[in-house]
Amino acid sequence: MLHRPVTLTSLLIAIGLITSPFSAQAGVYLEPEPPTPDNLPLSTPVQPEVLSAPTVQPVTPETLEFELPSSREPNPKPLYSDEQPLRLEIKLSRRRVTLYRGNTTVKTYAIAVGRPGWETPTGTFKVQQMFKNPTWVHPLQKGISIPGGDPENPLGRYWIGFWTDGKNWIGFHGTPNPKSVGTAASHGCIRMYNTDIEDLFKKVSLGVEVKVVR
Repeated sequence: MLHRPVTLTSLLIAIGLITSPFSAQAGVYLEPEPPTPDNLPLSTPVQPEVLSAPTVQPVTPETLEFELPSSREPNPKPLYSDEQPLRLEIKLSRRRVTLYRGNTTVKTYAIAVGRPGWETPTGTFKVQQMFKNPTWVHPLQKGISIPGGDPENPLGRYWIGFWTDGKNWIGFHGTPNPKSVGTAASHGCIRMYNTDIEDLFKKVSLGVEVKVVR
């Protein structure tokens, strides 16, 4: 028996790896081998764009510049300083008494002064007495008096005494007869409207100077 040499082509045909155009039904379709990391096409990878970091400029807080005054500005002067003493000045001819704080006028009040023969003494004195609801004693007739708080009391509700001869007194007081204010009608005292003497009583104190001029 003769043996024919086996060639590579015939061997491949025999196992069906090579098909002839005339034997299509016996052919086997082989899918292409998937690529492996070793046979991937070489290419230069695209580098992602690198964004440069922004330049951060240090922020310096804004500085306000202004010139400080060399010395503190003085405060506005008050109407009058409490450090200056109060004083009263009575002008008999004008029928007025003025309350001063130093040389500044605080308030002026209308008054009645002593009648002829009972003139209010002139000079410089000090407040020596201050009390409410004084008792009135008749200057001529002994034993006649009107208690404090009585509506008919000639002294009213407030008394500010500034002169004495050791027995009799002269001072500021109210009156049940407001029409007499502005005249020479008293026995030497200084009559005032009841509202005015109350106001003055609240403002002055013992020791305040009282100057009486013509």
